[in-house]
Amino acid sequence: MAGGKIKKEKGKPQQHMPYQGGISFHKSKGQHILKNPLLVDSIVQKSGIKSTDTILEIGPGTGNLTKKLLEAGKKVIAVEIDPRMVLELQRRFQGTPYSTRLQVIQGDVLRTDLPYFDICVANIPYQISSPLTFKLLDHKPAFRCAIIMFQREFAVRLVAQPGDKLYCRLTVNTQLLARVSHLLKVGRNNFRPPPKVDSSVVRIEPRKPRIEVNQKEWDGFLRICFNRKNKTLGSIFRQKNVLSLLEKNYKTVQSLKQVTGETDSKMDFSSFGDSFEDDAMEMDDDGADDNEMDVEDEDGEAVQSEFKDKVLAVLKEGDFEEKRSSKLTLQEFLYLLSLFNKAGLHFS
Repeated sequence: MAGGKIKKEKGKPQQHMPYQGGISFHKSKGQHILKNPLLVDSIVQKSGIKSTDTILEIGPGTGNLTKKLLEAGKKVIAVEIDPRMVLELQRRFQGTPYSTRLQVIQGDVLRTDLPYFDICVANIPYQISSPLTFKLLDHKPAFRCAIIMFQREFAVRLVAQPGDKLYCRLTVNTQLLARVSHLLKVGRNNFRPPPKVDSSVVRIEPRKPRIEVNQKEWDGFLRICFNRKNKTLGSIFRQKNVLSLLEKNYKTVQSLKQVTGETDSKMDFSSFGDSFEDDAMEMDDDGADDNEMDVEDEDGEAVQSEFKDKVLAVLKEGDFEEKRSSKLTLQEFLYLLSLFNKAGLHFS
């Protein structure tokens, strides 16, 4: 049956690229296998694998990287969605000293409960970059580090610093949970079949201890800040929709406090839910007029003036009114959110 399937797929050269052993790779599934042995060696070397490590590999393909990982560590847990690749891996290592140290899990890594591992080393399908990164960073117990190959632009976003063009909400969310560093650039010709873009290998180290924040509160806050990341924060927080959201949350919190008698520090805001959709765009607004976002109501008076003063007072207290999200550090975002919460203002 397996042979018949492969033969049928080989008849569609426009979709698949034939490879060793009759295996063909699906570009649509992000199957691009590293063919440069020197690059594989370099990735393993930079991973800092210990002989006692259990290694998680995602999308092992035909096992070129897997073999080097087995040589370096104690055990490799390989998660592979393609049953043909699973069979190829089992055949490749069957009867070798490595067979007892390789565990292959067939399935979608995003839907798989991952077992314990010390380190993750992976060349992943680029379309799962963001969800996989946060799935790994949510894994408990925390692993030591992950060495992952990403599409170059995604990697640059992860390691960006305040003021960089690609500094964004993804950057801040990742760096809240981990220290991220760029290890090496990888040209597209190191793969078979070659992808349309270049890649980069990134090292991700989960923060220990973690920086504790209410995740929904943090997410709602960053969505507002990065919706127009090059606007001043004073301009962003004058928007009618932002003020309406904050006022609604403020009134809800005050009502709950009257009922329960609890203070903000003891209350759980996670049940409020997300206030901004996932596809809220992070816009670049260089040269735009900040004052255009000071929205006025139909009577010509600034909306919600009293509540707006309360919100802007927080920005002034921390000297944030003229600052822009594109240039704020992680520590500044954390401090600003703490100032809003101190004033009873919440984002979820």
